[in-house]
Amino acid sequence: MDIENLLAQRVNLPEIKSVASWASGSREKITMLWNLAQSNDRMTSVNSLWSMTHLPQKDAEWLVSIRDDMIDMLLTETDTSKKRMLLQLLREQEYRVDEIRADFLDYCMSKINSECEPCSIRCFSTYAAYKMCRHFPELISELEHHLGLMQYQALSPGIRSAQRHIKAKIEKLKKQ
Repeated sequence: MDIENLLAQRVNLPEIKSVASWASGSREKITMLWNLAQSNDRMTSVNSLWSMTHLPQKDAEWLVSIRDDMIDMLLTETDTSKKRMLLQLLREQEYRVDEIRADFLDYCMSKINSECEPCSIRCFSTYAAYKMCRHFPELISELEHHLGLMQYQALSPGIRSAQRHIKAKIEKLKKQ
């Protein structure tokens, strides 16, 4: 399978899932996908990231190993599709206290109420922010403040759902 040529053109979901299946379980193949995700060719980069979002759970450990690289890419990225997929990959990860990057947390917090951002970026930022904030009561308070500010905005159903889910998680966390 010539992955680079395939990912350089328009592809559909079954092809993306096929690429993810091809790469799954192989550090070498997943590394190739990550390298292609950093391509200067937008189509190749987007399709590589899209494939990575379909990797099965068993490859999660490898994705954690490139977390800092994904965050670095996200912080400088301007392409909405790439930002969305990077955030999707990052929101699925768990964050221990010693693994939290302040620049990534600040990025997520800044996107939660950013009305110029698409729904997906705002939602994924909310979920990722919660996973980092939950270790610290003062950060949970800050996240609650951001969620409270949403009441002054017209929210899409997706953003309302993310807000509701995170508020419920915060309430559950407080009861522990």
